[in-house]
Amino acid sequence: METQRQLVHVSVGVFALLLRWLTWPQAALFAAAAVAFNLTVLPRLAPQVLRDADRHRPWSSGIVLYPLAVFGLVLAFRDRLDLVATAWVILAAGDGLATLVGGRVPIAQLPWNRQKSAGGLVAFIFSGGAAAAGMVWWMAPAAPDLWMVAAAVAAATIAGFAETVPITLDDNLTVPATAAVVLWSLAATDPALLWQRWASMDVATWALLGLNAAVAILGWAARTVTAAGAVTGMIIGAVMIIGAGMPGWALLITTFVTVSLTTRLGHARKSAAGIGEDRGGRRGPGNAIANTGIAAWAALVAAASPDPALAHLALVAALVTAGSDTVASEVGKAYGRTTWLVTSFERVPRGTTGAISLEGTLAGLLSAALLTGFGAWVGLVPVSAVPLVVIAATVASLVEGVIGATVEARGMLTNDAVNFVNSAIGAGLAMLIWSIP
Repeated sequence: METQRQLVHVSVGVFALLLRWLTWPQAALFAAAAVAFNLTVLPRLAPQVLRDADRHRPWSSGIVLYPLAVFGLVLAFRDRLDLVATAWVILAAGDGLATLVGGRVPIAQLPWNRQKSAGGLVAFIFSGGAAAAGMVWWMAPAAPDLWMVAAAVAAATIAGFAETVPITLDDNLTVPATAAVVLWSLAATDPALLWQRWASMDVATWALLGLNAAVAILGWAARTVTAAGAVTGMIIGAVMIIGAGMPGWALLITTFVTVSLTTRLGHARKSAAGIGEDRGGRRGPGNAIANTGIAAWAALVAAASPDPALAHLALVAALVTAGSDTVASEVGKAYGRTTWLVTSFERVPRGTTGAISLEGTLAGLLSAALLTGFGAWVGLVPVSAVPLVVIAATVASLVEGVIGATVEARGMLTNDAVNFVNSAIGAGLAMLIWSIP
């Protein structure tokens, strides 16, 4: 039965071909109709399409979330239905065939998620990438842009890895969202600019890359990061240098130092209460990617953009959001006198997921202002952007508290996944506010 479900999952992707002729209101109407049909009619006509666990909660079933994701993509990218169609077929072909192949040719378990296999990941990347490349060709008004073909393959690859992250959030949401964001960000870039950036690297840049490696090693020696965390941080730092130069790297290191020092504040007290960071406060690779991955991606986009201002804003907002949220959390756990659950304002013990405190909130606001001010001082953003970044970071952290108290508390997302979402929300809000006329 699962094979039949996945075959339907794959075959529905054929309807993405229609987006070549539809307007966005028409596409949204069809997607909304599909949501309604799959929610009310389809389970009666073919009850076997629902898994046993979904029979009493059809809203969270794959057959409803699938068209709901397409509906959301249409609304978000209504001026770029080609991106919607490409993300759709990545979900259809990549995710569907990953399940089919992974169950039959697992090859090996993935080290970061034993429930996923290397065979499934390879199947996702190859099938999703091929389908995405074909859709780019289909949706192109003339000859397809080779850069967008490469972007489609990159989107399928990144979405494939996102599908393997050990969270219980439905793949019908995470896969198309990841693919669409990658496609959207790469669609506004010029690869020639990125190549020029690489070709023009001078001695100072190479020296900075060496300093970045030394800082990663020192961080490991100082027991602020694990060995894997140091390697991951070194890679992210290198990406930041190539993409945003000394200013981007300086903000990254400043944020890292701020977070590391704050984590050690009251560490004995937090450990005694059982709410200290694991590994004695040492950060691992997952934490590095969760808190700086969005910023590193924004740095690459900035390097390949004719006008990098928006990407630089996203870079700063992502780092500030992640950094200020961690500061607020660590100060609240160490010195918060009273903590409330953000969803109900019920008093809860320090360290409770989704809890906030006055002391932590004030520390988060202060750190957000200082880090954003530093970003303006090094020239990444104008001074006029400081207030909006602080607002975006603060709102994102409050939303992160809600997610932590609900989704994370139910085991649907890991703490690293929540932190990644948090930085993404901060970057997205900052760009949205900045774009408002």
